[in-house]
Amino acid sequence: MKTALLTVGTEILFGQIVNTNAAFLSQELNNLGYDVMYHYSVGDNPKRLEDLIHFAFHDCDMVITTGGLGPTQDDLTKEVIAKAMGDEIVQNEQCLKDLLGKYEEMGRHMSENNLKQANMPSKAIPLPNDQGTAPGFWLEKDGKIIIAMPGPPREMTNMFKKQVKPRLEKMQDSVIYYKILRAFDLGESKMETVLLPLINGQTDPTIATYAKEGECSLRIASKRATLEEAKEAVSHMEAKVLDIIGNFVYSCNDEELIDVVGKMLIEKNISVSCAESCTGGLFAGALTDIPGISSIFDRGIVTYSNRAKIEELGVKAETLDKFGAVSEETACEMSAGLQKKTGSDLCISVTGIAGPGGGTEEKPVGLVYIGIAYEGKVTAVKSQYRDVSRRWNRDYAVLNMLWQIYKRIK
Repeated sequence: MKTALLTVGTEILFGQIVNTNAAFLSQELNNLGYDVMYHYSVGDNPKRLEDLIHFAFHDCDMVITTGGLGPTQDDLTKEVIAKAMGDEIVQNEQCLKDLLGKYEEMGRHMSENNLKQANMPSKAIPLPNDQGTAPGFWLEKDGKIIIAMPGPPREMTNMFKKQVKPRLEKMQDSVIYYKILRAFDLGESKMETVLLPLINGQTDPTIATYAKEGECSLRIASKRATLEEAKEAVSHMEAKVLDIIGNFVYSCNDEELIDVVGKMLIEKNISVSCAESCTGGLFAGALTDIPGISSIFDRGIVTYSNRAKIEELGVKAETLDKFGAVSEETACEMSAGLQKKTGSDLCISVTGIAGPGGGTEEKPVGLVYIGIAYEGKVTAVKSQYRDVSRRWNRDYAVLNMLWQIYKRIK
């Protein structure tokens, strides 16, 4: 069933709040097998709202609105929907009883304008609101369905789960199942290029690539009559994808790289220490966000100056003089010195030019070296990042450090 989501509220158009309702409903509806075709946002304007409802129904069988069900004068969603669907507004006895009961339960005086929340289109099925005072409703006409829910996310999500979702489940004739694969060190355009043999001519399952800061995601989705059939179709396509880009995929369950690496380190009981220069402790901070990481994370040292690199890690002064702080040689000596000091199984270091200043033609902004001492070997990886911003360079360096650890312990 083709569905449009219509969010009502001028505050959304002003950017005063983020429209999380659309994201939640899209995910829920797609999981149920309903095709979300459009997201619309409209201000508290009756004519534009009515026009948009008619417009959405030209291509969709169902419209779901959020917002505009409260007691104030600009809450006009019910009245506009009634007009658009050829219905009239009446006071609903059950809604009035529920409303009065809630105010009595709260021990609060109810102002006269709140009575408006007990009004409903005459042919609508009221949807009780456990988390607030404004009920929603379900209204059908000529094979078209419009569902109105309150705008506050807590009220809307509760109403959807308890009142709307059970009704939609009874109507569904298919289900959608999808998996999200996460990859690093492979750009979106390159990913799409190597997967073109699978993407070209695809029907079901479908493959879609998405770019994210420093990494890429790939969604494999199937819409079938049963969940078991959809899962089987996705599994077969997943195997084909992994045959092509498996070396770059670190998760098939939409996990963050930090969580995957942290879990691997804990499960394999690999002790870790880090020495950071350009990232200034961001890597250690990311690791310590992981519950249980204390079982394997020994210490993190920020050696920002040359003096700190010499005193804390034993980096040779001549190495710094000859090759510079940002070099393969310095990165290697940092990680090797850290391992000598800590005895950790894996020691990782990072040194680079985060910018915006400090770069040269020979060593531009975004140049980063990552040193790793592990299993008797000390190696360094050179990367040249795009000069996006200081923060981006530092964050991407942390991701790259995690990726280097992942590749070595995988």
